[in-house]
Amino acid sequence: MADAHGATDGPVTATDVELAVRLALRTLGEVRDRDWSTRAGSLRWDCWETVEHLADDLFYYATQLGPETPSPSAPIPWAWYERRAGGPMNLVFADRAAGPAGLLQVLEASAALMVAMARTTAPGKRAYHIYGVADPEGFAAMSVVEILVHMYDIAEGFGIPWAPPAELCARVLARLFPHVPADTAEPWPAMLWATGRLALPDRPRLDEWRWYSAPAAEREAVADPGLPG
Repeated sequence: MADAHGATDGPVTATDVELAVRLALRTLGEVRDRDWSTRAGSLRWDCWETVEHLADDLFYYATQLGPETPSPSAPIPWAWYERRAGGPMNLVFADRAAGPAGLLQVLEASAALMVAMARTTAPGKRAYHIYGVADPEGFAAMSVVEILVHMYDIAEGFGIPWAPPAELCARVLARLFPHVPADTAEPWPAMLWATGRLALPDRPRLDEWRWYSAPAAEREAVADPGLPG
């Protein structure tokens, strides 16, 4: 049986995070000799900063699940900071002296931590996220969408192709974007539209967007972001 976006039934899992990061690392490894100060697509950040931000996301999501009893109302109080005005607010930064190879090690290490937490955390555990108190599957799905969408930004900056598997995109859409209508587009363009990256023939590019990270039975009411509220 398939869901509205064409994915086979089943949750987003640690294996999905592994797949997403493996595809990302393979693609990024092919451009290690390029200029990483190139702007990442429509972002204000360059490609190096965007990978740092991605590594930071994965580290942050993993650590939210770490405490025995996470707070449902506030994140772990890490001290975030910018390395430059307008840069990403991160906990995790790569040593520039290590070059792109070192940067990719930082990404791989953060991803491994997230994979381990998604694989070993009890399904009943809940932890804070601004878009809905999430379970381990929710954090795995958020990790996947961060990887896929920020890789789109980086690929756009470098002028290289990036097209993740439709089935992976569909599982994440089903878990995090229940407000995206089934007939919006194929899963990957639908995800890019839902995250404000592009317009579709019948839907303008979104200026504001969000996902719903709480499990379906625990989430707030959702609405189609492309239509008046």
